[in-house]
Order: sequence, then C-alpha cells, then structure tokens
Amino acid sequence: MNPKNPRGELKLLLRLVEESYARKAWHGPNLRRSLRGVTPEEAAWRPNPDRHNIWEIVVHCAYWKYVVRRRLLGERRGSFPSMGSNWFKRPVVFTARAFSQEIALLEDTHRSMVEAIRALGPKELTKSSGKRKTTPETLIRGIALHDVYHAGQIQLLKKLMK
Repeated sequence: MNPKNPRGELKLLLRLVEESYARKAWHGPNLRRSLRGVTPEEAAWRPNPDRHNIWEIVVHCAYWKYVVRRRLLGERRGSFPSMGSNWFKRPVVFTARAFSQEIALLEDTHRSMVEAIRALGPKELTKSSGKRKTTPETLIRGIALHDVYHAGQIQLLKKLMK
C-alpha cells in the first residue's frame, strides 16, 4: 500500500475488482463476460465426471465473494443461500431459470462485496483482524485474481465442449 495515498490505493483496488469481474480488460474476458451466452446445458457440461462444470464455478465464485464481504465486515458465517462451502454440487436436472438465479446470486454477491470495499476507510486496508491475520488489501486483491482465474477456466471449458 502507498502510505502517502491510501485513498488512491483503495480506488486502485476497486478498479481491479471491477475489471476482473465486469469492466473491459486487456487480458480477455473477465468473469461476467466469460459467462455471456452460456446455456444451462453448457453450464452443466463436465469434461470428466470428477471435474467441475461452469455452473459450479459460478456458485463457487459467488461463495467466495460472500466470504470476502463477510470477512471485511466482520460478520459471522451462515447466510449464504446454499448449504456447504467452497464447491457446491449442482442438481443433475438443470433449468434456464435455475441457472439465471445462480447468475443473479453471483451479481448480488459481487455488488454487495463492492459496497463493503467502498465502505472501508483507506487506513483499514492494511489492518488484519481475527484469527486469519489477512488484511483487507490482501482479500481484495485475492478475489480479483480469483475472478480472472475462473474466467479462464470457463473459457477453457467452453472450448473443450466444441
């Protein structure tokens, strides 16, 4: 963090989070763009029975945005809509409505997480709290990289389907 300009650091982190999720990026599709046009059938496709599909990646990404928000705000666990953590097996029968609800969940958790980031004071970025000793700055950078990583996975899965 730049101690001379902590407000600038917060702005930079917000731009990074938005670019990795929804803003145009030089590296190719961000997470939201990688999902554009994906049908429920494509989202449910697996390259192997033991591998994740796009649908599960969507819920996984929503979950980690929820976790980052919760950690930034110091909230307790327990309010994510699906039971479990990290990876969530999706039902065998997929519908367009169910997939659009999971995309909406991703959008909502992203929006909520960004609001939590915006609410941070610039000096809070480097303060670790709780047992983890992870700073908000580290969480925010990490979730941006997480989105880019999974956008790449989704792009690869789409290519493997063809």
